[in-house]
Amino acid sequence: MRIGALLAPTAPRLRLLAGREELDRVVSGVMTTDLHDPGRYLQGGELVLTGMLWRTGPEDSERFVRGLAAAGAVGLAAGEAEVGPVPADLVEACERHRMPLFAVPEDVAFAQLTEYVVRQVSADRAADLSALVDRHRVLVSAAGGAGLDAVLELLGGDLDLDCWVLTPSGRVVAGPPDRLNAAERDQLVRAHLDGQRRRPGPSVRARLGNRQFSVLPVAGGDSGLLAQWLLAVEGDVTEWTPKRQQLAENLARLAGAERERRDESRRLRSRLADEVITLLQRDAPPEELGRALDASLAMVAGGATAPEAWVAISAEGLALPDGAVRSALVEALSGEDDRTLIGGGGSGAILLVPEAEDGEPMAERLRRLLAPLEAGLGAEGRLTLGASAPSPSAGGLRGALEEARHARRIAAARVGRICVSGPEELASHVLLLAAVPDEVRRAFRSRLLDRVVGYDLEHQADLVRTLEAFLRYDGSWTRCAAALHVHVNTLRYRIGRIEELTGRDLSKLEDRVDFYLALELS
Repeated sequence: MRIGALLAPTAPRLRLLAGREELDRVVSGVMTTDLHDPGRYLQGGELVLTGMLWRTGPEDSERFVRGLAAAGAVGLAAGEAEVGPVPADLVEACERHRMPLFAVPEDVAFAQLTEYVVRQVSADRAADLSALVDRHRVLVSAAGGAGLDAVLELLGGDLDLDCWVLTPSGRVVAGPPDRLNAAERDQLVRAHLDGQRRRPGPSVRARLGNRQFSVLPVAGGDSGLLAQWLLAVEGDVTEWTPKRQQLAENLARLAGAERERRDESRRLRSRLADEVITLLQRDAPPEELGRALDASLAMVAGGATAPEAWVAISAEGLALPDGAVRSALVEALSGEDDRTLIGGGGSGAILLVPEAEDGEPMAERLRRLLAPLEAGLGAEGRLTLGASAPSPSAGGLRGALEEARHARRIAAARVGRICVSGPEELASHVLLLAAVPDEVRRAFRSRLLDRVVGYDLEHQADLVRTLEAFLRYDGSWTRCAAALHVHVNTLRYRIGRIEELTGRDLSKLEDRVDFYLALELS
């Protein structure tokens, strides 16, 4: 701010006593002092507030003002509450050293004046940075340049404004990663997806502990909410000045320009992925499929070496727009491994993903990456995925794809918004359950468990939990009772009640198996 702004109608009521020709000086901060020589504590650009308690005579005024001028202070505001009107010798000293001097009436507090200056300085900085961000956006759009991190770092350093650009899976595109942990990113993404799904708008507010955030959607891409980037800003933008709000909006536009640039670079990757997936689906010869994989690695992964093994993934969405599943997976898996190929269209997608070098099972990896998307699925939306065992050669990818499709059917048979199954489940009873029609599974579950569940609801008897524990401990009375923290006689009573309600005998293997399967279907 210019020091002349202290005479504006909206400013605290001050009187200008000296330095009228210097009112275009720029104020960078405020310092309140009554030291005899505060110059060594000034950095330049400050408006100095003083109660004049340092003054014992006219010579003190000359020494005080001379020190301020040498240290680079841009103005002096003298309070009249303690020692009365500003003395003439102080006015004369300020005139000699071309130092603007303001009288602060006794009914104007220094705190009020400080707050006004800080607010004006902050708004001016925000306006300057907003223009900078706007110019940078043009540069990024025109030159495809990088630098989003540099802009966010500048904002953090100059305005103490922490910002992050995140994907819907919580991956940090730009911003200080050490200032936002994984759990906090997850909460911000969920708040954004839930808020935009319920009522699309310019921003969503989210509170994480004692930290307040504003989350703004980032324009760019036409792939829907599940693939939309977001800008997380610490603070409540609705309480900011218009200039500072414009800064946040310009920053979201800058992130949108970066998103568009990255989307453009992904188009070649998408075309190559579609070609490979088409060959895989029509059961092309292994050597042809291998050549297509090598070509894709050469063109989109910088000639990266082929992975030790590929994992096939089949994904399907329910009540989601066409293309939403593929776009969501592209965003969720980008940055994980550049060799990943994601193809397909409509309501589903097919992926070829390099086997994880850290040994993390693919199903676990997908659950972790996709968990935040649940908040954006809507009332009917659902996402199911199946992963195959690793295939070390192109010749095994066709079988891997079939395996992934079977695993996805297992996932689809489960209850949940995002369900993932891996190859280990293809050798268990779960595969058989997935092949049974829905109405048959519902009837089987109902016949065995409805009366037990109803009894629990009426009597709070905890029979279902008891049944689960009894089967988990292979019918061992002592181990089951210890796990449930009940006496063995109590356990025997509960099991007897279950047998009475169902007409089954839990000492028989076949009845135990039936109960186990019914609980798996619950």
